[in-house]
Amino acid sequence: MSAAPLPHLAPQGPLPAPGPYRAPVWLAGGHAQTIYPFLLPRPRVTYRRERVDTPDGDFWDFDWVDAPVDRGDAPVVALFHGLEGGSGSHYALALMSAVAALGWRGVVPHFRGCGGEPNRQPRAYHSGDFEDVAAMLAAIRARMPAASTLYAAGVSLGASALLNWLGRLGRDAASTVAAAGAVSTPLDLTAAGIAIGQGLNRVYTYHFLDTLKPKGRAMAQRFPGLVDEARLRQVRSMWEFDDLVTAPLHGFAGTEDYWRRASAKPWLRVIAVPTLVLNARNDPFVPAVSLPDATEVSPDVVLEQPEHGGHVGFMTGPFPGRLDWLPARLLHFFHNARPHAPPAPAREARTVEAQ
Repeated sequence: MSAAPLPHLAPQGPLPAPGPYRAPVWLAGGHAQTIYPFLLPRPRVTYRRERVDTPDGDFWDFDWVDAPVDRGDAPVVALFHGLEGGSGSHYALALMSAVAALGWRGVVPHFRGCGGEPNRQPRAYHSGDFEDVAAMLAAIRARMPAASTLYAAGVSLGASALLNWLGRLGRDAASTVAAAGAVSTPLDLTAAGIAIGQGLNRVYTYHFLDTLKPKGRAMAQRFPGLVDEARLRQVRSMWEFDDLVTAPLHGFAGTEDYWRRASAKPWLRVIAVPTLVLNARNDPFVPAVSLPDATEVSPDVVLEQPEHGGHVGFMTGPFPGRLDWLPARLLHFFHNARPHAPPAPAREARTVEAQ
């Protein structure tokens, strides 16, 4: 079985709209729609890695996709990956393959510790990490031609951190990015954190802890006294991991405080650049009841909540399926996004109804 090639998208003129999401009839249910895309062969993408020093003496690894033709005005799409993801994740390769086919540039900035090497500081990354998002976007912007446009996308945890940044910056975010897209965001971290610890969802917990715990142990050995290694060995849930590692490393009082303060949902009301917020209503660990409606977001936020798609799945087509719908949806939104005039107080957000 080989990955289906992504369609070539013309670099000039309007991009074709991909249409509403429709799940394949042969791939039913949120779990199947989440897990199967992860197992598919992935598009080949040529990355150019750049190590970028952080202001606090640490580093990020940026994986760049360069435009095939030297166009100074080629837009750049930055993708903030999900928990324990990176430039090799299926969604990253699908999007960056489509970006390259369009003649644009792309970059996947890795959160600290996600580029393949341990980072230097006693710090990692988290769902509300707007400070590192801000600094990474500034570093990307500094490496772009002045005539080029920057678009930002985020997936899951990366989408949460991006929305946190967009909300905090408000209209000032427009000086950095022209539009944004957030995919499968756990907008209410408490609801998502509870859901991922229940029933079959514990499979996802074990998958994440499989890499998070070794990173935590390595940090405990490099920085004695920072993390209780004996307690870490007993961790079996995301609640326990966040309480022991994520929260104290990043200035939160515990899991409850972290999940409350890092949730992106409250910030949706004040986002002031065109932003697509895409969530499947059958996402196994983002409960549909936790998703916002048009009264809870700003006029610049487009809510799209199809009934199917899983968590960062959105497969289409006959077996074995294709991963091109999500990249096409994001790129179409970016290409056609236009900033809005200051809204009247009573104006409602635009909402794409679930299909």
